[in-house]
Amino acid sequence: MQYRTLGRTGVQVSTLALGAMNFGAIGRTTQDEATAIVDAALEAGVNLIDTADFYGEGESEEMVGKAIAGRRDDLVLATKATMPIGEERNHRGSSRRWLYKALDDSLRRLGVDHVDLFQIHRWDPTTTDEETLSALTDLQRAGKIRYFGSSTFPAYRIVQAQWAARELRLGRYVTEQPSYSILQRGIESHVLPVTQEYGLGVLVWSPLASGWLSGAVRKGQEVTTSRSKVLPERFDLSIPSNQARSEAVERLAEVADQAGLTLIQLALGFVNAHPAVTAALIGPRTLEHLHSQLAAADTVLSADVLDAIDEIVAPGTDLAPQEKFDMPPALLDASLRRR
Repeated sequence: MQYRTLGRTGVQVSTLALGAMNFGAIGRTTQDEATAIVDAALEAGVNLIDTADFYGEGESEEMVGKAIAGRRDDLVLATKATMPIGEERNHRGSSRRWLYKALDDSLRRLGVDHVDLFQIHRWDPTTTDEETLSALTDLQRAGKIRYFGSSTFPAYRIVQAQWAARELRLGRYVTEQPSYSILQRGIESHVLPVTQEYGLGVLVWSPLASGWLSGAVRKGQEVTTSRSKVLPERFDLSIPSNQARSEAVERLAEVADQAGLTLIQLALGFVNAHPAVTAALIGPRTLEHLHSQLAAADTVLSADVLDAIDEIVAPGTDLAPQEKFDMPPALLDASLRRR
């Protein structure tokens, strides 16, 4: 396992980090299975576990808490808030009111007195930077969080939050957690340059592109991944963007074969090759998935392989632009523009 410094924090984290979204009902993973995955990941040198209150409305956090019991100090523990929890209108967002309650609930479920990294799961356009950053700064001073970060923020919002923290003399986001893969490279043109400019640590989610780069989605084969059952439209080959992804995957598989790598090793090695990236979050549902992903822990791609990838998916290109998660809200919701 390789390790890198998380932004400017001085904290060393493994370049493969364990994402716990699939723990519980979402991934149909039992507590025993989740604990076995955590055990194997820590044994392999993974030292960062990332979860969120939104995953199973707290179920993932509860399972992580039980899995890490007795070894809290051996790992970097991260969670997130702001996504809706239940139907109550104020049980979401980035207000001081909700962040205080959300964090207390997360700490209780995790069975700990603090988290190392508390992340704002999505930018909340209804709440000011001052409101959110002042709440996070106070939670940090209270010892409930060591650091705080953002997740899937548009580049301009990352910049605005950094300037707001400086202007208001508040704590600042020290990490960003964007979606990034060979098939979705758009953040190379805006988000990653910004994170480098401000020295943020970058924890990448969906480096296997929702299973497209796992080796389980190939031409002539029935798609049976768990994600395809939940979001079938992302794998419908009658959609042009999915056709483009399918064609790219076949060409990438050839590149991987010629390099003596699995498609998973190629995908994870590519993400971690970017100088702005600190770690790739892997989200296995089973031990088999975990081991296939851990095989990429020491993968280093040659310049020839990186050039071959660029020829298949050009730098800064999203093959499925409709699945971008860091879009300004007005581009996705017509009611927010010219209405």
